[in-house]
Amino acid sequence: MQHKFLFVSKDALISDIAWQIIKEGHEAKYFIENKEEDDIADGFVPKTKDWRECLDWADVIVFDDVLGQGKIAEELRGKGKKVIGGTAYTDMLEDDRSFGQRELKRHGVKIIPFWEFTNFDEAITFVKEHPDEYVIKPSGEAQNIKRLLFVGQEKDGNDVVRVLESYKKVWSKEVKIFQLQKMVIGVEVAVGAFFNGKDFIYPININFEHKKLFPGNFGPATGEMGTSMFWSQPNILFSSTLEKLKDTLCHENYVGYIDLNCIVNGHGIYPLEFTSRFGYPTISIQQEGMITPIGEFFYDLANGNNIDLKCKTGFQVGVRLVVPPYPFKDKMTFDSFSKGAIIAFKGVQSDNGIHIEDVKLVNDQWIITGSSGVALIVVGTGLTMKEAQKQAYSRIKNILIPNMYYRYDIGDRWYEEFDKLHSWGYIR
Repeated sequence: MQHKFLFVSKDALISDIAWQIIKEGHEAKYFIENKEEDDIADGFVPKTKDWRECLDWADVIVFDDVLGQGKIAEELRGKGKKVIGGTAYTDMLEDDRSFGQRELKRHGVKIIPFWEFTNFDEAITFVKEHPDEYVIKPSGEAQNIKRLLFVGQEKDGNDVVRVLESYKKVWSKEVKIFQLQKMVIGVEVAVGAFFNGKDFIYPININFEHKKLFPGNFGPATGEMGTSMFWSQPNILFSSTLEKLKDTLCHENYVGYIDLNCIVNGHGIYPLEFTSRFGYPTISIQQEGMITPIGEFFYDLANGNNIDLKCKTGFQVGVRLVVPPYPFKDKMTFDSFSKGAIIAFKGVQSDNGIHIEDVKLVNDQWIITGSSGVALIVVGTGLTMKEAQKQAYSRIKNILIPNMYYRYDIGDRWYEEFDKLHSWGYIR
C-alpha cells in the first residue's frame, strides 16, 4: 500500500531515508529549515517550503532531530497526527547530558560519577582538588561541536586542567554548561531499539561507532566515520539499560528510535549518552539490514501497530565517504575543494548499498552540496563481519569522488571486542 510521508528536518539529516522510501513506491515531501543546506537531496526527494501546509496531506510525519523538534512532534500527536519523533522529555535526555544521567539513575541504571559546571574556573579548581582522569563533555547545542569533547589521559588530571584553561579563553561564549565525567576503561558499545508509543520493537540493535577521523581510532573526533552492527533479540545489555525506561517512554508516547551508548567492562555497564532520535549514519545502515521495507515499518511504527520487524542474519558495516574540510567547518575550503564535486561510478552505476548524505541530483549526475563535507554512506552486509566489510569496501572501489577520504578499518574492532562482550555475558 502506498503512503504519504512528510519529512521535517533542521539540517537535512534524513535525506537518505526519504529517498529510500520513495524508491519503495511511496510519496514524500521534504522540508529543510537550514537555508545553507536546503538544496540537499534536490532531484532525489520532492521538497516543500512550508511543512505545516502539508500536515493534512501526510499519512506520517517524520522529525529527524532533537533541539526542540520533540515538543512539536508531541503537540502534533496530541492533535491526532501520526508522527515519528520525540517529546520535550526525550529531547532533554539527549540535549541535557546531566538530565539524561539523572534519569538513568532514577530508573535504576548504574551511571558513571559526573559533575556539572557552568563556570570553567570552578571546574579547574575541582580537578586540582580531586585529581583523576576525566572526560570533558559540553551540553546543549555545544555538544554538536565534536572537537570539544576531550578524554583525559593523565592520572593527576593536569591535561584536563590545561584544556579547561584553553576552553575558558576560546569557547566560553559557546559552552554555557558542561560535564566532567570520571573516565572508565572498557568496550564502547551502543544498544538501541525502536519504540511504537507503547512498547519496544524487536529485534534490538547492537552497534559500534567509529568516531575518530583516522584508521586505528586516531585523529580528531567526528560526527561519525562509520558503524558496524547486528540485530539481536533482547540481551543483558538491553535489559540492564534501555528496557528499564519502557514505562516512561510509554507514558511519553514516544515514537521512534532510541539508543544508549555505553562503556562496558568486567565490573558493569556504564551508559554514556542517549541518542533519542535516529542516528546518522546509523539509520541508513539499519535500513540496509532490514528485510521489512522501511516505508511500511515507519507507517506501522507511527500508528502504534505491533510489528514483526524482519532483519537480515549476520552483520552490517557502513562506511562514510567524506570530502574536505570534514569534520571541520570551513566555507572557503569547502567551496574550493568540495562544493559541486561530482560523484562518478567506475562500472555500471548501482544504488545497492549506496546511501546519500549531502548530495543533489542535476541532469542525472550526483553532485556534492551542503556545507559539511559528508557525501555517501556505503554499506555491506554478510553472515560474518568479514563478509560485511568485504562487500562494503568492494562497493567503495566503484566510486570516484575528487578528494574523498574514509576509514578502511570499520568493523575491525569487533574481532577483539566480541570476545570481551561474550566473556562478560552482555550479549547473551
